[in-house]
Amino acid sequence: MKILNTIKIDKFEKTKKGSALAFVLVMIIVVAITLTSLLGYISSQINFSKDRVERESAFQIAEAGAYYYRWYLAHQVEGKTAQQVEDFWKNGNPIGVGGVGHEFERDFSDSENNVIGKYSLVVTPPADGSTIVTVKSTGWTNLKPSATRTVEVRFRRPSWSEYTFLSDSFMNFGDEATVYGKVHSNEGIRFDGKAYNTVSSSKSRFDDQTHGGSSLDFGVHTHQPTADPAAPAYPWAAGTVPVRSDIFVGGREFPVPEVSFTGVTADLGNMKTQAKAGNGMYFDKVATSFPTTPGGRRIKLKNDGTYDVCVVSKSNAESHAISRYWKNDMSGTCTTCSGACLKNYPIINSAVIFVEDNVWLEGSVNNKAVTIAAANLSGGSFKADIYIGISNSNIRLAAYDCKNMIGLVAQKDILVLNDCPDNFIVDAALLAQTGMVGINTGMGGKYSMTFNGAIASYLQPYFQSGNSGFANRTYNFNNNLLYCPPAYFPTGTEYSIDQWDEL
Repeated sequence: MKILNTIKIDKFEKTKKGSALAFVLVMIIVVAITLTSLLGYISSQINFSKDRVERESAFQIAEAGAYYYRWYLAHQVEGKTAQQVEDFWKNGNPIGVGGVGHEFERDFSDSENNVIGKYSLVVTPPADGSTIVTVKSTGWTNLKPSATRTVEVRFRRPSWSEYTFLSDSFMNFGDEATVYGKVHSNEGIRFDGKAYNTVSSSKSRFDDQTHGGSSLDFGVHTHQPTADPAAPAYPWAAGTVPVRSDIFVGGREFPVPEVSFTGVTADLGNMKTQAKAGNGMYFDKVATSFPTTPGGRRIKLKNDGTYDVCVVSKSNAESHAISRYWKNDMSGTCTTCSGACLKNYPIINSAVIFVEDNVWLEGSVNNKAVTIAAANLSGGSFKADIYIGISNSNIRLAAYDCKNMIGLVAQKDILVLNDCPDNFIVDAALLAQTGMVGINTGMGGKYSMTFNGAIASYLQPYFQSGNSGFANRTYNFNNNLLYCPPAYFPTGTEYSIDQWDEL
């Protein structure tokens, strides 16, 4: 019996040891699987982190490529005329232009001057009449060339059409004025209304003659309750200029660099060159019936994609009302702009109609963008004007988008004539280089004017004076002018980033 019990005990111990071994083996397998999974996870996280680091580096390299191109443009075209910039894009072999196969690649170095990657640039140059340049920059690191990142940046030279009001002269806005676009003067600005965008002046301080006293005012100031104090000597100590967000919702800036109206002469010269080269239409100066009365061209923009032109032979020297036209063969005259005195032309999209004389303009466009320029660049003291509001006609766009745009550039004045509609509407960007944008002398009283666009006027623009002009005036900024200025419209000299996307 004792022997039997011993055998049973031995079997139990062996069974117990076998179970323990199996348990240990199971635990080893579980731990091995866990450790393998953990190591795999840790390894994948390390690789993921490395990938993220390389992808982030690739992104920064791509951005560096875009900013390199901005630097490149600054050194190639800054300070040049519009014609010189256009010559650069067409004949200067700009880097990165030409599409696939013409990419520009450049090494990228870290802060210790070690090459750690590259970027590749593909550049889309400006279309005719445009300033917009698109740069697609792709970056990667040498450690992981397959982890590429691409950014697309749009550059543009800011256009004069970006200002609701731009002037070389002092401007005064009353307490009923509400302006939503940018306002700038090379002189000072008194603003007593409400401005929802930046109001700027090239003057740090000046003598505002609209009120008594001899103290100097800030370059941009207001005389609303709690008016700005007298401006001390410039530069000012911090906190000297009150914020006045009740008036300047979008802020005020002064002094800032001057916007040169003199430089528009070069832009007009480029417009004339482009019109003669086929990027529009050129009309020369013609004789008038009487040398003391202004002549020129009457242009009617039409929704069918064309425009009518009549040669003005005689007009009133004060009201500028047209009384006679030349026949097309110059054999005689007509009293109306029709028949033998009228010619019709197609509107060349994104181009310029250049007239070496005065222009009387009316009508509207439909899916066309056009600039009309009036300037005497052939010599002599005569400076050309543009007259609008003729024949009870508005100037309209079929839609407010980049496909519909009108720009008017006059060497001297852009004037609203007496026979404009009682509720006058203007959809355009206007620029008067040496004169003003405003109402004609002796104009009677009108009810309202709604302006949708931009005004650049050498002299202070005005549309109401005493009993003349418009009792109600509304100025709306067309936001499309930021991105799609009229063709060949004057621009600034520096490229700025207009849009940024990662592809």
